[in-house]
Amino acid sequence: MPEIAQHFEQIAVQFSPAVLIASGLVCVAAGLFIWLGGLGARRVLVAVAGAVSGGICGFFIGGQNIVLAAVSVAVTAFFAVIFERIFICLLAAVIAAAFGFTVLARPYIEDTNILKHYPVYGPQNKTEHLDAQQTAETMKAYMVDFGQTIKQACSQMPMHSWLIMAALALVFIAAGSLLWQVTSALCYATLGTLLIFAGMILLLLYKGAVPVSIICQKQSFFLAVLAAMIAFGTTEQLLLCYRIGAKATTRKAAKKKGTEDEETRPHWRTV
Repeated sequence: MPEIAQHFEQIAVQFSPAVLIASGLVCVAAGLFIWLGGLGARRVLVAVAGAVSGGICGFFIGGQNIVLAAVSVAVTAFFAVIFERIFICLLAAVIAAAFGFTVLARPYIEDTNILKHYPVYGPQNKTEHLDAQQTAETMKAYMVDFGQTIKQACSQMPMHSWLIMAALALVFIAAGSLLWQVTSALCYATLGTLLIFAGMILLLLYKGAVPVSIICQKQSFFLAVLAAMIAFGTTEQLLLCYRIGAKATTRKAAKKKGTEDEETRPHWRTV
């Protein structure tokens, strides 16, 4: 998997600066919000996560059909809100399986001739950049090649790798059923952390740095940072959002009790 990210780093050098800055800032801002406060705004985030996951699945499964992807966005967002607990369990299972796939599929991706079919445009000088439309077309072609690479790796993976990923998914589904709040906080903290990393990488690419190569060289250090951020985000959400929810519940109960006392208190007209 690092090979794919490094390849993206190479072609992203000539992306439109406006696209890199805008997408990087959006990822960082959204990541911070989800990382620290996802549990407090879980309904909105569940709808967004459902829409994004549905759009990605619709895009790849439907043969890059934009209309089918749009329909998938609406349908998955609707069902994610209606069946929130089930969706969180499935999201946790997908995240766990994705981490497992990242580790287990690496040997089969290294041997493939990956990501060679994106469009090549005129600018050859590193000081020149693609415009926004060319950047979007390049990123779309990159996503298509990325999907083909994943499919090729999946076809080469042995059965025991799939069993390991299935076991990870089942463990997190069970955890989501028994410890729903903890699983929710863990999911949001993980998604937020990944978005922050992605946003910082995009912003550093705009500055001409090579963040992906540095991360690959110091994998142990950045994995430790990733784990620490996920642990902090999970703990912070459980403590802060639980307190806020408990206070809101207490206020509602007190208000309801006050209303009931007012209704049952003898009035001078009824005495």
